[in-house]
Amino acid sequence: MAKNKHIALLIVVASLGYFVDIYDLILFNIIKVESMKDLGIPVSYETTLFNWQMTGMLLGGLIWGIWGDRKGRVSVLFGSILLYSTANIANAFVTNLTEYSIWRFIAGVGLAGELGAAITLVAESMPTRRRGIGTMIIVTFGALGAVFAFWVANRPEITLFLKNLLSTDVHNWQTAYIMGGVLGLVLLALRAGTFESSMYHELKQTNVVKGNFFMLLRDKTTLKKYVSCIVIGLPVWFVVGVLIALSSRFIDEIGLTGGSIKTSEMVMWSYLGLSSGDLLSGLLSQLFKSRKKVIFFNLTGIAILTVVYLFSHNVTPALLKGISYFLGLSTGYWALFVTNASEQFGTNIRSTVTSTVPNFVRGGVVPITLSFNALSDMHLSTAAHTAAALIVGAVCLSLAAWGTFQMEESFHKDLNYIEE
Repeated sequence: MAKNKHIALLIVVASLGYFVDIYDLILFNIIKVESMKDLGIPVSYETTLFNWQMTGMLLGGLIWGIWGDRKGRVSVLFGSILLYSTANIANAFVTNLTEYSIWRFIAGVGLAGELGAAITLVAESMPTRRRGIGTMIIVTFGALGAVFAFWVANRPEITLFLKNLLSTDVHNWQTAYIMGGVLGLVLLALRAGTFESSMYHELKQTNVVKGNFFMLLRDKTTLKKYVSCIVIGLPVWFVVGVLIALSSRFIDEIGLTGGSIKTSEMVMWSYLGLSSGDLLSGLLSQLFKSRKKVIFFNLTGIAILTVVYLFSHNVTPALLKGISYFLGLSTGYWALFVTNASEQFGTNIRSTVTSTVPNFVRGGVVPITLSFNALSDMHLSTAAHTAAALIVGAVCLSLAAWGTFQMEESFHKDLNYIEE
């Protein structure tokens, strides 16, 4: 009974943590235009700032992953949330592009630790047949953090309250950053009830090498498995980082009738879909007792919906919201993707893998967006952005399909082992 309560608390705390994580991760895409205009930064720098954040996550995934294997998973939860909470509060008070870039980078480093540590803890603490349910709950609830970010960014009454409290002028985007930081600091109090997994406690008593990233590069078989884990997630950030975050470029080519739509609205609808998709894919994985089958199903959905999105014409805002939702739904294998990564390697390197894999994918949005921009500038057709997105999307989906095919089915795998 005590163990069940401990696992339940762990899932609740991890879910809330990932909720705040996603809130802060996606917040920039919601408030970027407003914040950059207020600071006098040309909107053309939106990709630069976003890439600084994602580069921070790339580095942070490596730092926190190794730390989690050497010092413990729970310490990563505390350290990462403290860092990104502090960075987001500081981000509310930046005055120029340089400061904005620095704090987005630091926030990215902090954000990189949350998910990997949480998934590793849950995967090691829950029974084999149920661990997919635990990760499903975490990611399903966490994805709603993006919806909350949209809500906060569009509530001027919260800004008014903060303005009166601080006796100074505050903008909506500043309120949103401060809210994210405060939520994170409040969450630290809840972290006090979390404990390390029994697998990690056993590992600590040994002299086994822990958190050695170079173990993943030691031979072709191990490297191939690690790379496969990473590329499976690329289509998710192709959808989020290109199709949704840069939606204004496609809307110009598609044509919009009957009103207007903000990028932030499409972000919100896509994350509503992603939350639903994580729930659906988790349930399907339990039903079919397979990670791979459901991931292949989602990849097919992304391919179909990308074509529908890019080849639509004169769409209404309502239809674009629907397309955004279903694009998000098709990317809802994120929980399976991270769970699969945690199940592929031993306890002494598991945190390193589970933290680096999703963050290398997030960092992958940098070459994805750079490739998209470069191809767009080549004007391969009259609809340059559409053509560029088709090429980049095809590459991402092909790599993900290859990676999924390479993976061993890990649904029933016992995780209590080490990498020699």
